[in-house]
Amino acid sequence: MVVFADSVEAIDFVLDVQRSYQIHSASTPPELRLPIRIGLACGDIELLAGDCYGDAVNVAARLCDLCGPAQIWASASVVESMDKRFGPSVRSLGPIHIRGRQEVCDVFQIEWREEEPSDFLTMQAGLGPDGGIAFRDALGKEICLMAGSNQSTFKSFELPVHIGRVKTAEFVVSDPRVSRTHAKLEWRNGGIILVDLSTYGTGVRFADDHSGDLLLRRDECVLHGSGSISLGGSFADETVPCIQFEVR
Repeated sequence: MVVFADSVEAIDFVLDVQRSYQIHSASTPPELRLPIRIGLACGDIELLAGDCYGDAVNVAARLCDLCGPAQIWASASVVESMDKRFGPSVRSLGPIHIRGRQEVCDVFQIEWREEEPSDFLTMQAGLGPDGGIAFRDALGKEICLMAGSNQSTFKSFELPVHIGRVKTAEFVVSDPRVSRTHAKLEWRNGGIILVDLSTYGTGVRFADDHSGDLLLRRDECVLHGSGSISLGGSFADETVPCIQFEVR
């Protein structure tokens, strides 16, 4: 983590980091590259024993965890300090729940690749084994859902998909505590979003985060890494129907 007195200086620094790494890693085989993820936030911090603490520190760390490879995500306070005439282009990712923070955070993606459009890259389709078009996922993400013997993987271009107990749902969980259409997964602004549509709520527990479970009631959150989703009850109830997920 790097702390700057001026957010404009911080933006210039992270842009240079991403662009320099892109140049120096060009000759490295793709499977050996380690894309950089960067989160930026602005606010008061406290320095103690060589470490720093504060809301801005938490937000920056969480944005770094949530963003994709070679992306820069920033809070609204950072973007507000940018010179819109000469600075890099940005696009809104909307309000996102940050772990350890009650209020949602308005998040933006900073576009550092000057030669690329700001939405997403298109990739050429190839021929499938049957001679038809085999569409590749230009957005580069997929999510695997597992509940007992039921397991499905959905590419980002296949979203939205619905989770519920009705047979018309793309992922069916047969349990009376599960609403007919309990939740849905959406692809939005470069991330996979879980949206609660149920009567009794949806719980989320991230495998790499021990700060507590997240309960959604007609609310939403970004899924990342791996973890569990409880349907219609708390994780404290060992009988509650759960889905294991992994975002790849």
